[in-house]
Amino acid sequence: MAHVIFYEKPGCINNSKQKKLLMDAGHQLECRNLLTEKWSKEALMEFLDGMSVTMWFNSSAPEIKSGKIDPSKLTEDSALELMIKNPILIRRPLMRVEDECWVGFETKLVDQWIGLSNISGKEDLENCPRQSGHSCNTSVAEQ
Repeated sequence: MAHVIFYEKPGCINNSKQKKLLMDAGHQLECRNLLTEKWSKEALMEFLDGMSVTMWFNSSAPEIKSGKIDPSKLTEDSALELMIKNPILIRRPLMRVEDECWVGFETKLVDQWIGLSNISGKEDLENCPRQSGHSCNTSVAEQ
């Protein structure tokens, strides 16, 4: 089984469910706090390269939901600068297995990538199930 470096937002309901799926499949997790990690443009691009800028963003982030930030209007550089300043904007989880990096948790794709067990594939494990104002929608300053 794989050694997965798992960048999460501690306390996130979906990240907890994602970690359980990975551990149930026998993977070893090394969990890191996505919000306190010292990100650089280069480090983020290891995960994001090859994806459209709009796919880089956490659709549950308050600034995205409110329309304050429109990812479709951002350049790669401006998007990276925003994410470095406020990592809650980064789509999560970020995962690394050896030299391969992954963004988000589309269950069927993660299963194809490293394998999962006992998955139904029906539950949405990407979008925050909580309403605005709860811990899934907090910024680094509120942590």
